[in-house]
Amino acid sequence: MNNLELKKTANEVRKGIVTAVHSAKAGHPGGSLSAADIYTYLYFEEMNVDPANPKMEDRDRFVLSKGHTAPGLYSTLANRGFFPVEDLVTLRKLGSYLQGHPCMQHIPGVDMSSGSLGQGISAAVGMALSGKLDKKEFRVYTLLGDGEIQEGQVWEASMLAGHRKLDNLVVIVDNNGLQIDGPVDKVCSPYPIDKKFEAFNFHVINIDAHDFDAIRAAFKEARETKGMPTAIIAHSLKGKGVSFMEGQAGWHGKAPNDEQYAVAMADLEKIGEELLKEEA
Repeated sequence: MNNLELKKTANEVRKGIVTAVHSAKAGHPGGSLSAADIYTYLYFEEMNVDPANPKMEDRDRFVLSKGHTAPGLYSTLANRGFFPVEDLVTLRKLGSYLQGHPCMQHIPGVDMSSGSLGQGISAAVGMALSGKLDKKEFRVYTLLGDGEIQEGQVWEASMLAGHRKLDNLVVIVDNNGLQIDGPVDKVCSPYPIDKKFEAFNFHVINIDAHDFDAIRAAFKEARETKGMPTAIIAHSLKGKGVSFMEGQAGWHGKAPNDEQYAVAMADLEKIGEELLKEEA
């Protein structure tokens, strides 16, 4: 995909996020929207996956360590063809397979159940180590929140990843600067994030999380890095694409009402129209 196609796809992913959370009357839109461009690049460009065969042995693996942003992952998987986009409106509904956190037993394309913050990266490190021991070619990707990295388990897993030189592992931190209680640097500052990962023997890349040229270059650099895992610090905007959600901690875990939903979808439709003009 070229950058324009990726932007258009990411905008559709954002529409799915807002629609799912509105339908559920609960969920986490802010961090799902901030990571939408990363999700899109991973599933439509970077990762070796097949919606027709989601369990193929040599597939790349993805672990959503910040599992509460499941609406972002679900919308991406649906748009990639793992299951119908129409099912997004069943988010968190009784009997739906799309619950508030990813479940590997019930959702095609989900490689690890997650949601307890800090634990996803440990699972990803285990997958990457297994791949090395079995001499497999697959790569492992995991997405963490910047608030999530306040968890000590993150650094235990990182220590092992660096020690075992897991160059088949890419850790992505969605650094939108906000968590449920407010700015991350006011709650319990994780900064400097890049220096911390460097101290654990990671190759570190800082990028604008909404610039597809930068995203593309970072994942290429990660593939070319040998003998150490890579951490991509993705500097993002919480609530990206929805005017009243952007940069607002209050939209970490809250659903829009009907009026807000209409405004949000109008915002995203306008972005879509601008992208069509670029295409023309």
